[in-house]
Amino acid sequence: MARYKQFAFKQFGYFDIDATADAHALHPEFAGSVKVAFIAAGGSVTVDFKEYRLEQDALFFISSGQYYQIADNSRGTMIYYNRDFYCVAIHDKEVSCDGLLFHNVYEIPVIMLSDEQSAIMRSIIAEIKEEIAHDDSSMEEMLRILLKSIIIKATRIYKVQHNTSTDEAKQEVEFSRKFSQLVEWHYTKHHTVAEYAELLNMTPKALNKRITRYTDSTPNDIIKNRIILEAKRLLVHTDLSVKEIGYKLGYDDPSYFIRLFTNQTSSSPQNFRQHYQQTEAV
Repeated sequence: MARYKQFAFKQFGYFDIDATADAHALHPEFAGSVKVAFIAAGGSVTVDFKEYRLEQDALFFISSGQYYQIADNSRGTMIYYNRDFYCVAIHDKEVSCDGLLFHNVYEIPVIMLSDEQSAIMRSIIAEIKEEIAHDDSSMEEMLRILLKSIIIKATRIYKVQHNTSTDEAKQEVEFSRKFSQLVEWHYTKHHTVAEYAELLNMTPKALNKRITRYTDSTPNDIIKNRIILEAKRLLVHTDLSVKEIGYKLGYDDPSYFIRLFTNQTSSSPQNFRQHYQQTEAV
């Protein structure tokens, strides 16, 4: 089943993930939307070139432009909406998920659900389906409330799963979230740890110490990984030349960009593009 609603410039829709899901994914408003995918255990999902074979139900939070594939054997529901309907950056004080569920430069935002948590999420999704089936004047706001409920509950689960029970841990999560947001906003023009340290009013050494305290990656790793991830997305989703992608990511010297990509991925940009074109053609 699938439903789609438009409220002026605001768009919201869903479809059940099954054998006919590809047809709904071709909807003209779908490609640039933000997506929340509930996938049942037994399914398989690839997000930003990393595959997840699910042994339990899970929620995936997929921003516009992210590379993803859902295997044919997967079942669940895909909710999608545009930023005019709900923008997590603008409403961050409400849900505190920007940099965690969305625009997370540390890891792909995947929430593995217990049976109890899954039942709650299934119930909210059922409410969304019931609400969108009726043409009520309050439908838009009710859909937004239900979407926010999923995001808030998922954010709470994320924080529990990442051990944020103490005040110190909560402060570190908020700091990491702030750094994540800064990298997401500025990675096309700021490429060095010193530039982000300046934005945070601290020294590069202090920034490195604080980030590595709770993660296995250095700030430099995180910055470079975000740049390379965007390069991969552009190679797969666009026809831009390697030179044009380098310029788009802030590199005036194409040779330097190609060396950076090759060193980070053990593949040249062109070979990477060809590999995924061949994979999708199969």
